[in-house]
Amino acid sequence: MADGTKATRLREALADDERKHPLLAIGAVNALAAHVAVEAGFDALWVSGLEVSAASGLPDANVLGPRDLSDVVTSLGRVTELPVVVDIDNAGGSGRTAERFAYDLMRAGAAAVCVEDSAYPKCNSFAAHRSQTLADRDLLCEQVGRIRKVAGDSLVVVARTEALIAGEDMATAIARAEAYAEAGADALLIHSKDTTGDQARDIGRAWSHGVPLVSVPTAFPDLGAAELGEAGFSLCIYANQLSRAALAGMRTAARQFQRGGSFRSTVAGSLAEVGDLMRVGEPGSLSCL
Repeated sequence: MADGTKATRLREALADDERKHPLLAIGAVNALAAHVAVEAGFDALWVSGLEVSAASGLPDANVLGPRDLSDVVTSLGRVTELPVVVDIDNAGGSGRTAERFAYDLMRAGAAAVCVEDSAYPKCNSFAAHRSQTLADRDLLCEQVGRIRKVAGDSLVVVARTEALIAGEDMATAIARAEAYAEAGADALLIHSKDTTGDQARDIGRAWSHGVPLVSVPTAFPDLGAAELGEAGFSLCIYANQLSRAALAGMRTAARQFQRGGSFRSTVAGSLAEVGDLMRVGEPGSLSCL
């Protein structure tokens, strides 16, 4: 059973008003990505429903269960002590399933879970083939309460509203976020896909509840972490960038092989050394390549 130490440290860091820079989390779908995150100095890891689904050849549509996510959390814990925040989407759409997610992920070593108010089955926030719809506000309040009942303070609970994604106005989004804060959430994520970043700044100006704000700036990458911190955000989650970089790099290497018949490292497509790969799982190992 997790002792809650990582959750406590994360909660305290989120609430630290003296911090001059927001905490930075990066999506890590496996131990390789976690190893890179540690090298780069990130503060936390994010287990993304989209990344885990894609890595498993599954749609991002409530197909993953607690075991799928717990296995990823366990693998990350083998290579780093960084706190892990797990994206549990709408937690299966009920209070009972939220309890199951919380219990299993807490035992696997997660420091936090992020639960959202999308209707079951979920739709990815950036999907163009389907439209996002919202669950009843009271359902997410119930889920937050049930997670808190199961985990106590051993999990940080991030409540996420998809109101702006679903086309609702800022007042509705803020009202939902306030309700989730009152239900016991430790931090609030008001998701936005406004590519200018103006909506993110508006969120920061409109939020006055005192519970820390979280941003996932996937749609507005030009708004830097320092600017988001100035706008009022305590945590920035870069949810899927390492997987996207890995996908692009794999395609570059494969195309180079198709053209030249070898996997020689070039400026256009460099490969890590074999020993570098080995040392992720066995830090003291050596390689002749």
